[in-house]
Amino acid sequence: MAAADALVLTDRQQPFPWRETLRRYAPLLPVVAVVALLAVPAPTENDGASGTGTVADAASGLLVVHCFVMLLRQRARPLTRTAAVILGLPVVGVSAAAVTSYDPAVSLPGVARYLQIFVLVPAALLLLVRDRRDLRFVAGSVVALGLVQGAIGVVQYLTATGASYMGKDIRAVGTFGPTDVMGMATVVAYGLVICAGFALGDDHDVPRGQRTLATVCAGLLFLPLVLSFSRGAWIATAVALVLQLALSGLRRAARIALVAGALGVVLVGGLGIGSQMITDRLDSITQVTAAPDQSVTDRYTMWAAATDMWREEPVTGVGLKGFPAYRDSHASLALSSGSDTDGAGAGFQRQPLLSPHNMYLLVLSEQGLLGIVALVGSWAALLVCALRRLPGARRSRTGAGCAIAVVGLLVWQLIDFSYADIGGPSTVLTAVMLGLAACWALGPMRDRPSAAHGESDKGAAHA
Repeated sequence: MAAADALVLTDRQQPFPWRETLRRYAPLLPVVAVVALLAVPAPTENDGASGTGTVADAASGLLVVHCFVMLLRQRARPLTRTAAVILGLPVVGVSAAAVTSYDPAVSLPGVARYLQIFVLVPAALLLLVRDRRDLRFVAGSVVALGLVQGAIGVVQYLTATGASYMGKDIRAVGTFGPTDVMGMATVVAYGLVICAGFALGDDHDVPRGQRTLATVCAGLLFLPLVLSFSRGAWIATAVALVLQLALSGLRRAARIALVAGALGVVLVGGLGIGSQMITDRLDSITQVTAAPDQSVTDRYTMWAAATDMWREEPVTGVGLKGFPAYRDSHASLALSSGSDTDGAGAGFQRQPLLSPHNMYLLVLSEQGLLGIVALVGSWAALLVCALRRLPGARRSRTGAGCAIAVVGLLVWQLIDFSYADIGGPSTVLTAVMLGLAACWALGPMRDRPSAAHGESDKGAAHA
């Protein structure tokens, strides 16, 4: 009896594993909530207004407020000087463009949006994510969202319930609807790049089973990315994956490239999954100058209009949210009145063309040289800092997966911004991605093995 009582006492003294796990990751739940709420279906009705928020945007606002309250309670310096400068650079261009705008009141929503995506949410993640386990946890939530959205997209393709493409409702868009056709492609591509980074990293503190799971998830995310028919996402993903393979070692890169090529042949060629339409879509990438379709013509026309706006106001641009107001006075007659959207649970809609679909030209036209230098300079600094951490992580075999994933995400975004800009329900995920990059490149966890929050906080105090 005494032995039994002693056994019971010993068991009671041991904390339940789920309680320890919950305590460990509880500070990250506000971040995961932002990611999870992106699965909420987008409204099917659209009155053409821009800048409307979503529940995920509201959650990101609560995340920022949560971090602000936490800082007030701790009374500690929140960021290092380097982190404050890099994350604060976009504020310079945004503020100048808002002050010199043709209508400062119209620019105010743009100020809030830019600060949310490029400053506040990334800074909030930098404060909450303290070590590599935290980073993997948040990145895993992005992968989970990608798998959910990708599964919905595949079903949309197979059942012809997706967005309209070439007269058929087969375009995979997930829950983002036909008005944000890049939404699912972005989420799936993020998940694919993250999985590739974790699979390629040979870290001591990551079980082999987790790397195998990352490889399987990357394969699953490949199909919905293809079925998104998003040329920009395809190009950005291909470049990011090639860079990640090169960073992991040339011999491994060659082996994985052969396997990935065989998988693509089986899925697209052997099984005939959208092979003709996918081939036509791939061919259209090389035909953008020879025989462009109307969407490409519209894009080129808006690019030219954005360049003309910048020439008119080279330093500070025409002001935030100013592109729609100045578009018609700078665009040629080749520009159509809008793009048609249909399917995926929504009726036919005519979407106005309110941006050049190129983040660099959008910033250049609305914020001028000051804005483009500040914003791109912030992204470039993040990429350089992330790359500087990679050699040490590979040598010590601690954090290489995180480093390769972060570098891949940043490169993907920098390339995709050549074909897209911020806007739509999925935009807040860009802020989460930049936050993950800032955590690795600028956070105190970058050179240390995973530790409990208490140890990480102690290290942060000395950073």
